[in-house]
Amino acid sequence: MAVHEHPRRSSGFHLPSLRKNRDASASESAGVGTYTARAYAFASLRLLTGFVFLWAFLDKTFGFGYATPSGKGWIDGGSPTKGFLGSVAVGPMESTFHSWAGDPWADWLFMLGLLGIGLALVGGVALRIAAVAGTAMMALMWIAEWPPAKHVSDGSPSMSTNPFVDYHVIYAVALIVVAAVAAGDTLGAGRFWAKLPFVRDHSWLR
Repeated sequence: MAVHEHPRRSSGFHLPSLRKNRDASASESAGVGTYTARAYAFASLRLLTGFVFLWAFLDKTFGFGYATPSGKGWIDGGSPTKGFLGSVAVGPMESTFHSWAGDPWADWLFMLGLLGIGLALVGGVALRIAAVAGTAMMALMWIAEWPPAKHVSDGSPSMSTNPFVDYHVIYAVALIVVAAVAAGDTLGAGRFWAKLPFVRDHSWLR
């Protein structure tokens, strides 16, 4: 008589796999760590870029002796735009910029732009508006320096080091990036700002 062995049935109860749990936990931790590092990196970019704009406003207002000599700040009667726009010597808008140089409307618009963009970036709020305004400002300043030109209007070398990319382009891209990734949510008031009713109803204010 043949004896047949019946296969043992599984009890249906399995001990949890410690290795799988460990691997999952490690993967989750790595994902969280990567997200956190990315968030802080973008927040740092936002804060540093914001400081560039905010410092430019403060130096031009009070004349700290860096780009603006002491005693020639805006509060001392100096013009924030006259020196830069008045010295434009290249590009398709040379004469236009000369006509704008030192005009009160140009001074106020430029300074309010610097202050508004700087505060928005440092605070982490209204980043989309700051990106649009800042990109427009950087575009005008790029045209004023006109990197494509090898020579200025009097024939002397322009000292341009690149026909397209200069620091104005980099700042504009940085503004767009921090707005696109909502960099104000980390080390900023971005989350609080986004919950405000008027911001919730108008996403372009984010």
